[in-house]
Amino acid sequence: MNYFFNISYTISHLFLMLFIYLFIVSRYSKTVTIFICFFSFFALNILDCFKLNIFPDSHLCYVIVTIIQIIITQSTAIFISQNRNSHVLFIGLSASSYVIVGSISSDIIQIYTANDILALTGSFIIHLVTLLILFVKIRNICLEFQKKHYTKHFWELCLIPVFFYCSFCFTAFFPYTLYDNPDNILGIIFFIITMFISYIVVLRYMASESKKNLIYWENMFLESYIKGLENQHYLVERAERNLKILNHDIRHYSKMMDSLLDQKKYDEIRKIVQHINEVTVKNKVAKYCNHLIVNSILSNMMDMAHSFDIEVRLDAAIPKEIRVNEYEFTLVVANLFENAIHCVKDFEKEKRWIDVKIHCLPDHLLIQIKNQYKEEILIDSVTGLPKSKKGGNHGLGMQSILGFSEKIHGSLGCYLNNGIFDIVLFAKL
Repeated sequence: MNYFFNISYTISHLFLMLFIYLFIVSRYSKTVTIFICFFSFFALNILDCFKLNIFPDSHLCYVIVTIIQIIITQSTAIFISQNRNSHVLFIGLSASSYVIVGSISSDIIQIYTANDILALTGSFIIHLVTLLILFVKIRNICLEFQKKHYTKHFWELCLIPVFFYCSFCFTAFFPYTLYDNPDNILGIIFFIITMFISYIVVLRYMASESKKNLIYWENMFLESYIKGLENQHYLVERAERNLKILNHDIRHYSKMMDSLLDQKKYDEIRKIVQHINEVTVKNKVAKYCNHLIVNSILSNMMDMAHSFDIEVRLDAAIPKEIRVNEYEFTLVVANLFENAIHCVKDFEKEKRWIDVKIHCLPDHLLIQIKNQYKEEILIDSVTGLPKSKKGGNHGLGMQSILGFSEKIHGSLGCYLNNGIFDIVLFAKL
């Protein structure tokens, strides 16, 4: 039995599970998560016995066992994760790539010193230092991506650890090892440095882009919110002014009606009463729901729709207090409503209509918007949602809506039926 390789692989598996445990937001308690990671660690070591001790010269056994170990590792990461998506796959693949660095270091030290104890000690230290560096540099970024459900480009990013891992395996372990080709050591070292720099730069860039997108939509929301408040302020001022005029003139109307009563001209009296009612209704400030912020946005969106002569059939049931983040919820409403307005504003009159249903009740949340469409709507093959044909910041609204849906564990989908576009977001609260 080759104790050096057995211990070296055991150390690698230990840090592999530590990486997964520290860099993934778990859905289970610490005790359960540790138990699952330990079980996987134990299974990986059992499988090592087959390729290192029982069938050490079999290339077929090496390949089959390695594939099974990869499946166990990635399955562990996905199983314990709170959100089983591309983030988790990226973390699991990255863990394998980083841990392989420690395994390579033990071989390099052993080749140059021929001292097993020194090689294993050096390997442990390099594993530990690598983990600490990553813990400081990118752990918070990885956890933040998982918590905020930022999914854009993460499937593509998974290719980075895959190619790094394959390159390391075929250069340092299989079918020829560094013991067979020690001239590859310098190239491997620079390859390791490249991997570290690549990960840190790419993840920090993604974090920066995520923050830019967040700031962009926060600004869009605030701008829309301020416009809504301005509109409401204007409507309140206008109503107060007109009602003051009505109040001032009411005594004249009263005298006129007394005179008309004496003359028994009841039709004229009815006309005066109707006029007073029309003035009162006209100056009534619109209230679409009981939630102040959502109502201001709905007011702004309704004014925009009316400016394009769009018929809006609105059903809004939103209390003063809601169980989701009110700013994120309002932003989703504004995005979907505005998308529908832009879609139908240039249609002929009979097709300029939007059905809007917004319920945010204690037990469930429902947003459903229907409108007609003419141009082809492109559906994203990954998210199943419409994507913009334009560049720039277009299409980020759907990413924001998808992120909100995932955060509240909701179901988001769109349907195209006989020229009607229907998008529905539903979640149990």
